[in-house]
Amino acid sequence: MLRHLLRVLAIYVVVLLVLAVAAFAEDRSADRAIQEEVWAIPITLPTIAYVVRPVGDGPFPLLIMNHGVSLNQRERSFFPLVEFRDAAMWFARRGYMVVAPTGSGYGAAALDDPERGLYSVFYSKIGGCDNPNFRDAGFAVALIDKWIIDYMTGQKLIVPDNVIVVGQSAGGWAALALSSQNLPAVRAIITFAAGRGGRVGGKPNNNCAPDRLVAATGELGRSARTPMLWIYIENDTFFGPALSRRMHEAYTGAGGNAEYHLLPPFGSDGHFLITSPDSIPLWAPLVGSFLDKHG
Repeated sequence: MLRHLLRVLAIYVVVLLVLAVAAFAEDRSADRAIQEEVWAIPITLPTIAYVVRPVGDGPFPLLIMNHGVSLNQRERSFFPLVEFRDAAMWFARRGYMVVAPTGSGYGAAALDDPERGLYSVFYSKIGGCDNPNFRDAGFAVALIDKWIIDYMTGQKLIVPDNVIVVGQSAGGWAALALSSQNLPAVRAIITFAAGRGGRVGGKPNNNCAPDRLVAATGELGRSARTPMLWIYIENDTFFGPALSRRMHEAYTGAGGNAEYHLLPPFGSDGHFLITSPDSIPLWAPLVGSFLDKHG
């Protein structure tokens, strides 16, 4: 009897120690010193990126964050260098070197010739709403992600074969396209409100060829095997719950590996969830658990 009680007590103490270590690790992660920088990355398409990483020599696992797009030149010209700084810093405190590239055609580059400039080449060639080319629009940005991975790996700045890709809106659609390529270096992909062709003409839930978008999602799912986490929000006026569920069914039905979560309404438009620091307590538990499993 005494031996049994001692054994139970020993197990109890071990459990308490494990919980204490986990709590300490979480606190340490939250307090981890990080540094922010702006880099010019000399890839095939020279790219300006916001970089935030833990203080130290590293190397660190890489996490790429893709932003959304706008077809309005004026909006692109005022696009911030960092669209989701607080989210990027959250990832950096978990130990990642976060690289958030600013897309071609944004900021000063928004002055590119709309017909011949880099924006036209890499972003706007998706066709009209009557015949959209969602597939190539996604792969254009996915190619930039691949160039960044290759560059960071070649410079020995990151832990090899330990890359996470995160994307919001059209940047999430690009990450979804990347999933179909099954890059060995990419362990997992996380998307927030992923899609293309949403809110046409500024009208809520007015989508450009939604059936074509669902079909394109299914096509990507046929070859995709990279683990994904999809996060959507109930009051997203670009890609509402009915459409995002259809996309997920098409993707997983074709063989894709994606975990789907629909979060409750956030702010005036849940599409921009990840840009708000107030949203971190909502998505962090899901993302943290996913990273613990796949990161």
